[in-house]
Amino acid sequence: MRRKKQVVDAAIARADRDQGLLLVLTGNGKGKSSSAFGMAARALGHGLRVGVAQFIKGNSDTGEEAFFRRQPGVTWQVLGEGFTWETQDRARDAATARRGWAQAREMLRDPNLALVILDELTYPLKYGWLDLDEVLADLAARPSGQHVVITGRGAHEALCAAADTVTDLADVKHAFRAGVRAQRGIDL
Repeated sequence: MRRKKQVVDAAIARADRDQGLLLVLTGNGKGKSSSAFGMAARALGHGLRVGVAQFIKGNSDTGEEAFFRRQPGVTWQVLGEGFTWETQDRARDAATARRGWAQAREMLRDPNLALVILDELTYPLKYGWLDLDEVLADLAARPSGQHVVITGRGAHEALCAAADTVTDLADVKHAFRAGVRAQRGIDL
């Protein structure tokens, strides 16, 4: 454990440059989107502008959307029509994802957005609704100082390889297994 801390401390000491980061928050554990929205709050606290593109979540009543939509400096786009098991129309889901990516691409081209959150982007990639190579090219072409956070389970290996930071959240225990529904203020 001590050796691992020494390696990490040495890497931190060598870090000497700034750049826009690509972060991927994936895994079966809870907290991927919550972590991304924590970064949004952090960016806003520093006076930076934030763009959010939600791919799978539809017109739901989430606390983060209700809060961040009221914040100056936030652009918020709900690009999906709901979770895939609710829509049951794969062709429409694919068309919606492609239209959504066109809007997300505009955020990725906007040098005024310091942070872009692509919430649940892993699903349209996993289902083949979006072209992975096109998404990777758009991510690579973004302004050099722009940070991007991608959330969702099952992140593609190529997406993880392109990222600067990848966090795999593990599901150890979850209240829903005990029959507890998603809770306002915690889960939505």
